[in-house]
Amino acid sequence: MRNEQEMMSMLLEFAKNDERIRLVTLEGSRTNKNIPPDAFQDYDISYFVTDMESFKESDQWLDHFGKRIMLQKPEDMELFPPELGNWFSYLMLFEDGNKLDLTLIPLHELDDYFAGSDGLVEVLLDKDALIKENVTASDQQYWIKQPSARQFDDCCNEFWMVSTYVVKGLARKEILFALDHLHEIARPNLLRMMAWHIGAQQGYTFSVGKNYKFIDQHLPREDWEQLLSTYATSGYEQAWQSLLACYELFRKYSKAVAAHFGYTYPDYDAAITAYTNNIYSSLKDKG
Repeated sequence: MRNEQEMMSMLLEFAKNDERIRLVTLEGSRTNKNIPPDAFQDYDISYFVTDMESFKESDQWLDHFGKRIMLQKPEDMELFPPELGNWFSYLMLFEDGNKLDLTLIPLHELDDYFAGSDGLVEVLLDKDALIKENVTASDQQYWIKQPSARQFDDCCNEFWMVSTYVVKGLARKEILFALDHLHEIARPNLLRMMAWHIGAQQGYTFSVGKNYKFIDQHLPREDWEQLLSTYATSGYEQAWQSLLACYELFRKYSKAVAAHFGYTYPDYDAAITAYTNNIYSSLKDKG
């Protein structure tokens, strides 16, 4: 597997030798000093170019970066509409295991690029000295933020309301409907609440990572294990138990957040818990 130095040298050498490429940036986790480096990190590279169409005429130039086992061009797909406007990206997985996400950006959109940046950017090459100020990569945009009273209540409202769709789906024996609401909406709001509690206890100068992937580092072991148990949803009874475990965790963490900030703990909990228990008990009685 090519190491980081080899990959970066190759990517920069290619850019230096192509007059159409005027500026190169690195984005994502490789710019973030708070992310432990490993072999699975993508190389998120942007080339700012003067002639987009000449690159898009053929994919042959991509062969310079290595033998690919997979190529995806998101802006050239029909099923999934493009989202990058005039930009064009190539997602490449190579035989040696390295992954390169390479984006071509029209040079005249440089200001738009920085205006929409999440802060995790390093300038690797600037042939025309277009960047006038120092660019320092920072993940501050992703740091835990203190919730307002309205945000706290909104999170509680969303969690408890969406949980009724999970209940409905399980009662109807529509498990895919139920699990979609549990995994995609209810649990993310549980994780949001847990992160708010972590921020209240430890401050607001760090992130728990994309998809909350580092949250286990900040939770008591028993809560982490209970959170993991909510992903066990291979059957109806397991799904019910996962939902009830989410209730328990959400109740614990939302009450703690409310107490810390002096926010009103809403009555959604009591009402929806009673609603859920009534339906779950009636289904168990029917066998």
